[in-house]
Amino acid sequence: MSDVYLVDDHAMLRDGLRAVLEVGGHRVVGESADPTQALAEIQRLAPTVLLLDLHLGEHSGFELLTQLQRRQLTVRTIVLTMSAQPRHVAEALRLGALGYVLKGASAAELLGAIDSVVQGRRHLGGEVADLAVQGLTAREGHEALDSLSARERQIVGWVVRGRSSAEIGALLHLSPKTVDSYRSRLMAKIGVADVPALVRFAIRAGLIDADEP
Repeated sequence: MSDVYLVDDHAMLRDGLRAVLEVGGHRVVGESADPTQALAEIQRLAPTVLLLDLHLGEHSGFELLTQLQRRQLTVRTIVLTMSAQPRHVAEALRLGALGYVLKGASAAELLGAIDSVVQGRRHLGGEVADLAVQGLTAREGHEALDSLSARERQIVGWVVRGRSSAEIGALLHLSPKTVDSYRSRLMAKIGVADVPALVRFAIRAGLIDADEP
């Protein structure tokens, strides 16, 4: 039996996961839809396994993965998501996730993924393994850039040039909180977890020059 923590912004899905996990002999020790709350509870509860969605309303599961990596927490993370985008798979693995399971997978696959990561092994299904290869080998493409609105592209430009949310808000006549929401949403869209990764994306996408200060 493993202690499992759930992070997903849909309460009904968390209820369904709890039922599947308990039938499979695991124990759900906590759940949340918020990365900040989840981080505090994971530190307190020390679960063995984390099941993490990438899309959490205004937040992103990448935020939590980044914080777990920075704090060197030992929880074994399985990303459980609808996202079949190669760059998301690659970024999740880069940030320390041991498993990546699509929400269309069977309960048996999810339980098998938990067994694998508890034993320290990665779990990528056949389809996800192919996505990981694509994400790890492909250049950041125009597909990701095309997913951003004109306002989001503006904000990317200011963020990678080191402007704070307050400064960007003053330039664009937005509140700092609104800028933060834009930034979290656009980073989730393009599958990056921190500003250095956003800078690399902006250079590859041609939003800024590599030799800009």
